[in-house]
Amino acid sequence: MLSSIQGYAQNTRLDSLVAVLKNEIRNKNKYDLQTYQRISHLKTSIRLPRTASFEEQFHYLSLIFNEYQSFKFDSAYTWVNKMVALSLSSGNKEKLFSAQTMKGYILMSSGYFKEAFELLSQVDTSLLANSQKSELYYLRARLNSAIGNYVDNKSLSSRYFEQSDKDFKIAAINNTPNHFEETVDLAFKNAGSNDKKYTAGYFYDFINSGNLTAHGLAMVATRLSYAYTGDDKAIFLALAAINDIRSSTKETSAIMMLGQEMYKAGKLTDAYLFIQEAIGNASYYGARGHAIQAGELLPLIASKMIAQKQHDKDRLLIWLLLVAVTAVIMSFALYIYRKQLRRIKASEQLIIEKNDDLKRVNHKLKEASRVKEELIGLIFKDSSSHLDEMDKVTRKTQHNLKLGKYAEANTALKTIDIDKRKTNLYETLDNIFLTLFPNFPDAFNALLKDDHQIHLKEGASLTPTLRIFALMRLGISDMQTVARILNYSITTVYTYKTKVKARALISPEEFERQVMNIEFLGE
Repeated sequence: MLSSIQGYAQNTRLDSLVAVLKNEIRNKNKYDLQTYQRISHLKTSIRLPRTASFEEQFHYLSLIFNEYQSFKFDSAYTWVNKMVALSLSSGNKEKLFSAQTMKGYILMSSGYFKEAFELLSQVDTSLLANSQKSELYYLRARLNSAIGNYVDNKSLSSRYFEQSDKDFKIAAINNTPNHFEETVDLAFKNAGSNDKKYTAGYFYDFINSGNLTAHGLAMVATRLSYAYTGDDKAIFLALAAINDIRSSTKETSAIMMLGQEMYKAGKLTDAYLFIQEAIGNASYYGARGHAIQAGELLPLIASKMIAQKQHDKDRLLIWLLLVAVTAVIMSFALYIYRKQLRRIKASEQLIIEKNDDLKRVNHKLKEASRVKEELIGLIFKDSSSHLDEMDKVTRKTQHNLKLGKYAEANTALKTIDIDKRKTNLYETLDNIFLTLFPNFPDAFNALLKDDHQIHLKEGASLTPTLRIFALMRLGISDMQTVARILNYSITTVYTYKTKVKARALISPEEFERQVMNIEFLGE
């Protein structure tokens, strides 16, 4: 009896939080306006004299950076670079470390993983205090975890998660948590225990009474969500999303994760709303990884909504035929049918309009966001795996037909054209690559002898040779993967590479290094 009452209380709390969140989404512009007003006030009201000390200058820059940090990447990046430059010119290593760490966080938030790792490698750790080492390892742990989440392959992502766990443990060793942090950690330590004191409700009340800022409350609530599942997880995510809006935090994963939980629970309308909001936040801030993740979820939710509406429509038609026994019942059923049909059509039209909005949003995202080389490589790996899977489905279906298992054969087989899909994949690879690296053919030819250069005709696709080295430039160094993507044998790939290197003006090792250094001009 007690458990059912607690379950009812949790459902009521979640419904209340979702209602508050929807209201805050409608009013989010007022919070953003307040942030802009604070930034404008800082820029116009503070006038530092020429004799201002380093500490005064650094404090002023950090005030503006803190406003932009989770609000808008481009602006945050500009101001944190000023903090780095000021620290370098003054020789203040402590402030330099602080500025570099801040820069690492926003690079990670916006999906610039390579640049973030490069920044970490530049940090001088020889004179760092334990608390600074903890901060450095914590940043690296989050960076590895973020990459692991974007890698759509368990065998590849596992090493990033393993390294992330190691870094988190090292960070904990070098850091002494306060009482508040120790209490929050109990949520994870007691996740599998029978201690009834440390429930989700206990931690919900605990953090709400902790005198945290809106941004701080959102961060702690998001962290606690990882300790729970189901409604408990959704409650913390809803609380985090509410406070993200109130603090004008655009760089956030809470509302996207909440959308995923709503989708799992079958609450498709809420899921659609929250994922749309997540895409808007990611686009506004410049968090490309979040935009891609959220963009992949919207079509799934929309299609399920359409299927659900179609299922309702089919049930209505069947019910109408069954109750058409008498004229009276037929008339009554017809009335209900027409009424429900109008609602269904209106809902379908709404979904179609939202899908059109989604296409426009995705188009703008593609135009405004330049995916980094590592992510592009991963996209093509995934595309290759998808083609292999489709090939297997085709062979399996044909096998069923030969055995006479016609019921198991699907008419969709006729629409599967593996060769065409592979051709489209190569055309997509060429178009994206030449957009990101428009100077690649010229730079590549500059490394070859005059009589062996590869010249493309206007509008032509990449040659097989250029395509192999294009995939290598995108970060796909495994030749088996290259061969699988291009549908070559690994021997053919090595033959192409060997022939080209033999025609180079420089040594094979230097040639490959120079190819990898061809500049990325997509931004």
